[in-house]
Amino acid sequence: MGASLTERRERNLRVYVLNMRGEPLMPTTPHKARLLLRNSKAKVKIRTPFTIQLLYATGEAKQNITLGIDAGSKYVGLSATTEKQELYASETILRNDIVELLAGRKALRSSRRNRKTRYRKPRFNNRVKSKKKGWLAPSIQHKINSHLRLVRDIHKILPITNIVVEVAAFDIQKIKIPAIKGIDYQQGEQLGFWNVREYVLFRDGHICQHCKGKSKDKILNVHHIESRKTGGDTPNNLVSLCETCHDKYHRGLIELKAKRGISYRDAAFMGIMRWSFYNKLKELYNNVSLTYGYITKNTRIRNNIAKTHAADAYCITGNIQAKRVETIYYQKFVRRHNRQIHKCTILKGGKRKKNQSAKYVYGYRLYDKVKYADKECYIFGRRASGYFDLRMLDGTKVHASASYKKLALIERSKSLLTERKVIGIPPLA
Repeated sequence: MGASLTERRERNLRVYVLNMRGEPLMPTTPHKARLLLRNSKAKVKIRTPFTIQLLYATGEAKQNITLGIDAGSKYVGLSATTEKQELYASETILRNDIVELLAGRKALRSSRRNRKTRYRKPRFNNRVKSKKKGWLAPSIQHKINSHLRLVRDIHKILPITNIVVEVAAFDIQKIKIPAIKGIDYQQGEQLGFWNVREYVLFRDGHICQHCKGKSKDKILNVHHIESRKTGGDTPNNLVSLCETCHDKYHRGLIELKAKRGISYRDAAFMGIMRWSFYNKLKELYNNVSLTYGYITKNTRIRNNIAKTHAADAYCITGNIQAKRVETIYYQKFVRRHNRQIHKCTILKGGKRKKNQSAKYVYGYRLYDKVKYADKECYIFGRRASGYFDLRMLDGTKVHASASYKKLALIERSKSLLTERKVIGIPPLA
């Protein structure tokens, strides 16, 4: 009789193996791993991805393993392959809340200084960017560190011999003006203007873009369509409004029809990140090489592979004949701590309500991995009454209000959450 579906899937799973010194070896099958654990020849080292450590000396035959990295500003795809088979595949969601959190912190600190201290002139020679060469914005630095952590984690479970990174080079000016060339790159849209404000007023013809001058108000303001925190000070996020319409908008009396132009934030991030990440990888590991997006796309289309981040990483490795895995690891970076002690609103009596809940509620904290009704999921919300909001990493709801009595702790929360999913044979395009 043919093997069952469970048996076939188990044969395609990989259990990662470490030697006695904690160095990675080639992975093995779940069956062999069970025998080693049953005979006390190995111990469990990592639960997800499942990794065991041998308790006896053994030969260390290794193969060439290539790690493909599909770097990105929101998602990272990873794939480790030999010539014959894929050993690891993952897709990771990066954090995108750091800009907002830092802007909120800045507002709170500024407000506190204005309330509690005398006025001090702003000083500009004590900033980090002026004192530290190679400084990067915290949001960009975190994403680079996240890429490096993912690579470091794979090196802990697999003996990687080669690393191939896909980098993207975005020419933002050419995206805006396809025919641009030569000296035109130095003749930008703001050439000849003192600042962005003067350019925006000139672009809009010194006329309010809402009432078109009907208010008879000659004073013009430059308004951010999206908040400066979200959209920045780029011209496509600015519009000219007369002071009357500007005031009405902020009082909620009118609604603007102006829409923000195309955002190039992700393209700008990749332009900054690609060399910083690549150069740091070369400092840490040997045999690091580059590839480009058009090569990956061509490989994927020629081999009729469906578009995913893990599939792109598989194509980046160059071992296109390797048998793909049926199990993929979905990962997500999350915030560990909330350092804002009080809420901004003040209650009656001049008291501020606390913004922090207890670290543990009935023994559980945010993002703990738990088992509920034979299903592994994560705690995404807590109530002091002992009821929890349970979800999968992709946001799929398991239960909106599950009692703590029906939960079993599997893993404590970490800054990187990992979930294993069986996807079967990867789909074709």
